Amino acid sequence: MKYVLVTGGVVSGLGKGVTASSIGLILKACGLRVTAIKIDPYLNTDAGTMSPFEHGEVFVLDDGGEVDLDLGNYERFLDIKLTRDNNITTGKIYQFVIERERRGYYLGKTVQVVPHVTDAIQEWIERAALIPVDGREGPADVCVIELGGTIGDIESMPFIEALGQFSCRVGPGNFCLIHVSLVPVLNVVGEQKTKPTQHSVRGLRGLGLTPDILACRSAKPLDENIKLKLSQFCHVPEDNIITLYDVPNIWHVPLLLRDQMAHKAILKVLDLSSVEWKEPELEEWTVRTRLSDLLDKPVRVAMVGKYTGLSDSYLSVLKALLHASVALNRKLVVDWVPASDLEDATKEQNPESHQAAWNTLRGSDAVLVPGGFGDRGIEGKILAAKYARENKVPYLGICLGMQTAVLDYARSVLGIKDANSTEFDPNTRNPFVIFMLEGSKTHMGGTMRLGSRRTTFHVKDCKSVKLYGNVNFVDERHRHRYEVNPDMVARLEDAGLIFTGKDETGQRMEIVEVDDHPFFIGVQFHPEFKSRPVKPSPPFLGLIAAATGQLDDLLQASTTMKSKIRSNGVSMNGLARSSPCGICNDHDAKSTLNGTSDGAKGLTNGATVNGTTINSVVHSNGNGVHH
Repeated sequence: MKYVLVTGGVVSGLGKGVTASSIGLILKACGLRVTAIKIDPYLNTDAGTMSPFEHGEVFVLDDGGEVDLDLGNYERFLDIKLTRDNNITTGKIYQFVIERERRGYYLGKTVQVVPHVTDAIQEWIERAALIPVDGREGPADVCVIELGGTIGDIESMPFIEALGQFSCRVGPGNFCLIHVSLVPVLNVVGEQKTKPTQHSVRGLRGLGLTPDILACRSAKPLDENIKLKLSQFCHVPEDNIITLYDVPNIWHVPLLLRDQMAHKAILKVLDLSSVEWKEPELEEWTVRTRLSDLLDKPVRVAMVGKYTGLSDSYLSVLKALLHASVALNRKLVVDWVPASDLEDATKEQNPESHQAAWNTLRGSDAVLVPGGFGDRGIEGKILAAKYARENKVPYLGICLGMQTAVLDYARSVLGIKDANSTEFDPNTRNPFVIFMLEGSKTHMGGTMRLGSRRTTFHVKDCKSVKLYGNVNFVDERHRHRYEVNPDMVARLEDAGLIFTGKDETGQRMEIVEVDDHPFFIGVQFHPEFKSRPVKPSPPFLGLIAAATGQLDDLLQASTTMKSKIRSNGVSMNGLARSSPCGICNDHDAKSTLNGTSDGAKGLTNGATVNGTTINSVVHSNGNGVHH
């Protein structure tokens, strides 16, 4: 096993997660099998109880692990399925060590940070690195490890010590340290300054780790004299200094690494340069990246949520929307709508915000209500669902967004004005959403219905089953402790609401649709967690297709080709446009790649990019669907 450690210096928020994901991608493109581990030095055992405002979204894995959002980046870039053990926290390590101590594992020894905690960290890394994550048997070739936080943080010290010991133990040729640092430009002098990186590397070396490669974040490419200076002061070969300058979107980062031969530097440090490997095959990734930059016909999606002040709170939802939008050749525009601003109380207290929120909602092409917890803004979310339903605006409700759609239907169509969820009113006389019996009201962490669960389709002629390729069931990830009350389902269905998907018992509602509507779907699961750039999530693909007038074509393609959609290859003077939906017939805007204009229909199978033929099968669902 080879290990690549990614650390960060100077300031937080430099993009270590994206850098680690991109490193994994180019190594995978070289033909290596790659896995990933994220180390978070906080004391929480997992991210499940952390506020999105504190740490961004909680990403959920197939095994129910509630983990850091960077694992979502790893999964999306590498198209792998990680486990809860791939996210290490201080809380997990100390819990592991203390449980061992209570069992007498240490045989009376005084349990200390060194060696017991540091040994536990190394043991965990080695164990997690061996877990297959790409659907194949056996361990990966390379494990990319990201150390969260910044070098010098006191909470990171046990991990730094453990990783120093680990690098010595696995030996030269098996460990590569990539340090991500900042090279700022002071506006006063306009010069790239190397001193922050020098100090960061000095601090790293003082802690027992020496970087093999520097990944320098900057606004523009590093000047050659700056690279030479960094090489001299940081003791890193000039060829091993990579510039990660600002780019239009993060899909460019693997291309930056490839263009600067980062893969060759990494393979050399890992003593793999003599092993047979291929040049990174990133042609399809390049096409999609360029296409994303060139799209100019917008699709506006109103995101009605509680945590709109921090976009990372809905990171996977945003990525799933982006995947679907690029697949359908549209430029995504997300209009943030604070749910509470739609409510009557805001109209009285802050009429300007209330009017602005409603104007934004009315100006959108589609409405999305994501998951969330708590009663703040809940009435606004119900109003958003009502607006979309009554005005035939495409709507997708996820988790709580499905529940709010059900509450609106109960209130507006059934006429039960006090219909509510026991989450918001425990004493409601009409509980249309209830607490699940297997949940816990005293312990918050890890007590929800979590991870991959099966949804069986009970209606064969509906939009959701067509979007998934006319399959019998689908496996998607969940994170909830409330559900639609099964005792109320018959009344809702009699009024026209259709529950097209249910769990294997038939008692738990998973997918809801309004039949006489262009696109109104609610899902109890979180489809965003399994969306990939090359495999957009079906519900998101359907939402964007409905918003752009392409839904009929998409559903027809899904019906005809079932779960696999092969697209027609079109050669355009050595260039290609990518449309992972496989059906995209609406290309009004002309796009230019490398100065060549095209107005053709997309995409990839048999298409040519800079003289290279891409032969790929694009799966529109790829989300655990089964015939």
